Amino acid sequence: MSLERPIEEEKSAAVSYLLWCSCFFGVCGIHRFYNGRPISGTIWLLTLGLLFIGQIIDLFLIPGHVREQNLERRIARRERGLR
Repeated sequence: MSLERPIEEEKSAAVSYLLWCSCFFGVCGIHRFYNGRPISGTIWLLTLGLLFIGQIIDLFLIPGHVREQNLERRIARRERGLR
């Protein structure tokens, strides 16, 4: 029996944009939870995406959020491998 951890998949910008679209159904900020930003995700949920202004800004920020989250996950994976 192997005790190895399963390989974590990288985050996807397409999935993040699909979650961003949930704001059309009144649930804003889910894409921020997906990208590892729970505090701002909670703020987006409670304020309707900062009155939708934050949602519009996030259209341009999502690719950077995904890249940053994937980089952090790669670094964490590499550090675990060194120990």
